[in-house]
Amino acid sequence: MIEGIELQHILIVTTLMFFIGVYGFLVRRNLITILMASELILNAVCINFVVFNKYLYPDALQGYMFAIFIIAIAAAEAAVAIAIIINVYRRYKTINVENVHEMKY
Repeated sequence: MIEGIELQHILIVTTLMFFIGVYGFLVRRNLITILMASELILNAVCINFVVFNKYLYPDALQGYMFAIFIIAIAAAEAAVAIAIIINVYRRYKTINVENVHEMKY
């Protein structure tokens, strides 16, 4: 247990986070909400890495290092994605994925 929280409870929360992110990624049509859903997926994975590291190998730091690496990659991904979204909005005046067929090179 981590300060009174059982492993099963943490896994339930991270599983819900992951599948809410997958649902948001597949169903939503706005690029910003798709980006937020992908961030939710990455955060769920980070929490799982930290929790499993704490329970399985309390003296090792591999889970924490993977989590820090994922956070750094997620920050870079968010910066690039927001820059792309801003350019798409400037050109097409919309950020909805439904209008992809109208976006020609």
